[in-house]
Amino acid sequence: MADTNERTTHYGAADFSDLSALFVNCTLKRSPEQSHTEGLARIAIGVMEANGVSVDLVRAVDEDLPPGVQPDMTEHGFDTDGWPALFERVMAADILVLMTPIWLGEKSSVCTRVIERLYGNSGMLNEAGQYAYYGRVGGCLVTGNEDGAKHCAMNVLYSLQHLGFMIPPQADACWLGEAGPGPSYLDPGSGGPENDFTNRNTTFMAWNLMHGARLLRDAGGFPAHGNQRSAWDAGARFDFPNPEYR
Repeated sequence: MADTNERTTHYGAADFSDLSALFVNCTLKRSPEQSHTEGLARIAIGVMEANGVSVDLVRAVDEDLPPGVQPDMTEHGFDTDGWPALFERVMAADILVLMTPIWLGEKSSVCTRVIERLYGNSGMLNEAGQYAYYGRVGGCLVTGNEDGAKHCAMNVLYSLQHLGFMIPPQADACWLGEAGPGPSYLDPGSGGPENDFTNRNTTFMAWNLMHGARLLRDAGGFPAHGNQRSAWDAGARFDFPNPEYR
């Protein structure tokens, strides 16, 4: 039987050492308070780091992110804005993973704000004339003590693909404790770190994100035809059936 840890793929030796990932923890807790969501993310981070990926981890709640959908909210009445610096970290990464707890069946307010701020830069174009986030992959991790993990993942992954991220297969994972008050993921006796379903899905997510990023990097990004905003604005219609329409 083949070794399940054999690091080979259909395109040869699996070398991910030139890739980078940014994990954005959307917990409501400021550092250094313990984050159960980060505890789950450590599985995926460990898999990526074991394969040479450079991993950056940030808590969005520590970054002073005012609300808004503009690239820099200091130009719209706020005294400070940590988003421009965080946006640079997003753009430096091949992989973006948004991590969120569940509150009232929804992703956290911090996660909503991060997505709104991502949206504020989504109209920018890359060198190929595509939207700025093209050529990157996205995933998400969810934790909580109530139902709604798939609902939250659906919302996050839809948002990321709409902004231009590519979503590989099975790009989400979660852990849910017993409904209602009870132990959270890292609490003694929770069963979270031992849960085979969560461990499997989190590991698969990490590998699929790496594979997706590898494919995009090797291809020089997402193919730039039929999706270039700059070319559309210049009059190209990419086989649109009614070229007279403007």
